[in-house]
Amino acid sequence: MLMCGICGILNRDGAPISRAILEAMNDTLVHRGPDQGAVIIEGACGLANRRLAIQDLSPAGALPMRSTDGAITMAYNGEVYNFPEIKRTLQAQDYTFRSNSDAEGIIALYQRHGIDFLQHLHGMFALALWDAANQTLVLARDRMGQKPLYYYHDKNRLIFASEIKALLAHPDVPRQPDHDLLPLLLGYGYIPAPHTFFAGIRMLLPGHALVVREGGRITKHVYWTPPPFAGADPNARAEDYLDELRATLEESVKMRLLSDVPLGAFLSGGLDSSLIVAYMARHTSERVKTFAIGFTGEESFDETPYARQVADILGTDHREFIVEPNAIELLPFLVWHHDQPFADSSAIPTYLVSKHTRDHVTVALTGDGGDELFAGYERFYAATLAARYRHLPGLIRAGIGGMVGLLPEATSYRGVAQRVRRFVTGAAMSPTDAYFSWVGLFDNDQIAALMEAPAILPTDHFAALFAPADPRDFVTQLLDANLITYLPDDLLIKADRSSMAPSLEARAPFLDHKLVELAARIPSNLKLQGSTTKHILKEAAAGLLPDEIIHRKKHGFGVPVGRWFREGLRDYARDMLLDPVALQRGYFREAAVQQLLDDHINGRRNYGQHIWLLLTLEWWHRLFIDPATPAAP
Repeated sequence: MLMCGICGILNRDGAPISRAILEAMNDTLVHRGPDQGAVIIEGACGLANRRLAIQDLSPAGALPMRSTDGAITMAYNGEVYNFPEIKRTLQAQDYTFRSNSDAEGIIALYQRHGIDFLQHLHGMFALALWDAANQTLVLARDRMGQKPLYYYHDKNRLIFASEIKALLAHPDVPRQPDHDLLPLLLGYGYIPAPHTFFAGIRMLLPGHALVVREGGRITKHVYWTPPPFAGADPNARAEDYLDELRATLEESVKMRLLSDVPLGAFLSGGLDSSLIVAYMARHTSERVKTFAIGFTGEESFDETPYARQVADILGTDHREFIVEPNAIELLPFLVWHHDQPFADSSAIPTYLVSKHTRDHVTVALTGDGGDELFAGYERFYAATLAARYRHLPGLIRAGIGGMVGLLPEATSYRGVAQRVRRFVTGAAMSPTDAYFSWVGLFDNDQIAALMEAPAILPTDHFAALFAPADPRDFVTQLLDANLITYLPDDLLIKADRSSMAPSLEARAPFLDHKLVELAARIPSNLKLQGSTTKHILKEAAAGLLPDEIIHRKKHGFGVPVGRWFREGLRDYARDMLLDPVALQRGYFREAAVQQLLDDHINGRRNYGQHIWLLLTLEWWHRLFIDPATPAAP
């Protein structure tokens, strides 16, 4: 088992591979794998790896890895948690292992099952497998999209890597913004896959494989798709699912404890991470090591008291890190590691808790995915509440809208004015537009004010995810949309980059595909009951956690960027975004940017996340587009 970075080149025209170029690509991924790195070139294909050793720390687990007969070479980033089972099965078929690495097991499975080997893998991974005898390259990504894989191709070559910066180390990969996608970036706060903000560079989708056969023909193979979530069933009973839910989640946690290096867990004090730690405590002989982070200066964003409470109850070996994040330093650093503009400022605490955790362990379990599987976000309830709000008389709705429009917006975590205004504004729209107004960033009017003639409106892009004839309730449809957009394109990108930057492996038991398939079968009304989110998961936690933890109001993982841009960083934001060089890029109208900053600083609106996104866009240009050679900050 190995958390790593991979990259490679396939010259479809048969030209020899440049070792120097491949090594330069690999060098950009050292943070993903500081323990070992190597390059293997086989004719027109070259594979490279950086390795963070987790299981089998010996040289026998080195990457890239060749098959025993030398016919297959694989570059690998991943953890296949059912490797002990795979190993037993292969040994029963007279296969002799040279290592205790799951990479060897994957190669052996390919030799026996061909492309169907992917069906046997239970975990998170991105891999590149070169079959020299058949002149075939297979690129594949795990079912949920926990590990990234990007690629670029033209008529002569296919170039791929775990991160875009490795692709850019190849001189034939262009570094050009895809301007048509700017409205999607502004609306979503990220570029939805398979697109990236680099023209011509694509991301391989979760559950997909890219196969390049002799002659250079490229085909896509879909080996898994997310199951559609079950709609509401008035006759459904939680008791019919609880035993299976508890057993599946516990087994998922147990599988992710396999490691030859120190292991711990992130603990926020919320339901998801607390439940993961409770199950870890059942299957470890020593006290579970847990880690939490807090920030000075803004109590509404600090969850450390809740994490401390859970740690005391479960008896963990708990560490807290209280920091004053230096956003000026972290902003370009995080843009460099994300490779693209990215609005999710919770990358700051995610990176910081990963950095401090890495001082003590190499692997950390997380609670990622619980909200997406079990309707944990308040916006799911807001979607049902909006339907009732729309039935109020028009005069009442107009009066409410007028009143909330006058309220100033605070920068605290639960700023009431901002939340009410967003709800009222969205509730007047169609259901899909309303939901997007709550989860998105810039709305259509703001995008129109900032830029001329947007090529596509993000609301239209989001609405295309919904089938008009879908008979299921809207909450169920939203669960589907979150699973294929926000989860892989925001949450999992953030988790991967923020943890791999300090060389920490993050494992997410909620994202086990068996658990995902089970969660999809559970009717939506067992997840959201009235205003109670994650109802059935809370039922499953009874007896493992105290009620005050199970039923604590959800608290996201964030930082007070709104306050920063009203106080200490307001001049920084103005200087960056109104700099003549930034304005000459031609993205935005100066007056619209000025108005956005004024409204935020004067307290009329809290545009902290909007400003953060625009700053990441400007830093992305400075780091990746402006210089002749992209360089780390």
